[in-house]
Amino acid sequence: MTTVAAYAAPAPKAPLERTTIERRQVGEYDVLIDIKFAGICHSDIHQANEGWGEGIFPMVPGHEIAGVVSEVGSGVTKFAVGDRVGVGCMVDSCRECENCKAGREQYCVKGNIPTYNGIGKDGEPTYGGYSQKVVVDENFVVRIPDGLALDVAAPLLCAGITLYSPLKRFGAGPGKKVAIVGLGGLGHMGVKIAHALGAEVTVLSQSLRKREDGLKLGADHYHATSDPKTFEELAGTFDLIVSTVSAPLDFGAYLSLLKTEGTLANVGAPEEPISLNLFSVIGGGKSLAGSMIGGIAETQEMLDFCAEHGLGAEIELIRADQVNEAYERVLASDVRYRFVIDTATI
Repeated sequence: MTTVAAYAAPAPKAPLERTTIERRQVGEYDVLIDIKFAGICHSDIHQANEGWGEGIFPMVPGHEIAGVVSEVGSGVTKFAVGDRVGVGCMVDSCRECENCKAGREQYCVKGNIPTYNGIGKDGEPTYGGYSQKVVVDENFVVRIPDGLALDVAAPLLCAGITLYSPLKRFGAGPGKKVAIVGLGGLGHMGVKIAHALGAEVTVLSQSLRKREDGLKLGADHYHATSDPKTFEELAGTFDLIVSTVSAPLDFGAYLSLLKTEGTLANVGAPEEPISLNLFSVIGGGKSLAGSMIGGIAETQEMLDFCAEHGLGAEIELIRADQVNEAYERVLASDVRYRFVIDTATI
């Protein structure tokens, strides 16, 4: 075991504090990663506050990990010491079910093993990226292309793949009209990726406060959802809408913005249930869909795509001792657009 410094929530809703955790010895197929940067995802806050259910404490959040390989097990073939790598939202799965074999490990029938707030195959809790080092099986590590700086690449391991997967799956591309709901940590990557895929991109945000940013990021149009006229003017416009917000929406209103047989895909996960009049999907043959991160192969594809198009996250780099303040600012929508911890400061 190796002892490393980390930031952890000692109990639900408690401020994060500096501590030490144990990392397992490097096994035959393991990679030891010196973490350089860790993104802060809204889901870190949901889990530390037990918004999505009971958590495992102490909890070391962080599933947007970018770093450098410092040791490899004797059976590792995919990585070597010095490689630039990333780890996203999961660190293992059963590898045997239909979904795992199809490269959809995120939908593992037995449940994937999350990077933190989970139990590994060794029966021990998993700890995330707000730490100095992590040991991960090589099959759940991805390569960060040289064209991407590690700090702006870290958020791609969750925010990037979370948007890339539904945009690809539902055919965002030339000739398609795509709307991104919410211009935050997830949404800003959705705008960049949808634009790079060749779609006509619209941002739907509560206000016009970030309009200039949205257009710079690649949006063609920007509308305020607080203005009732928006829903009148844009009725029947979009082939695909991707909602990134974790607050409950009036889904009937958003479904009215879709063309016939259009899709509203949700990647934001509100903590409370929603209600829906099913005629809002039946009427136009519309689909209400969900999407959760992506498989390992697709995550690598996304990183290569982002490197090819020069797409990194827009980040604010912080010290580890600023993490509690960063959580408050995320909840206040006061970040443009992703906090990233410089783990050298842990």
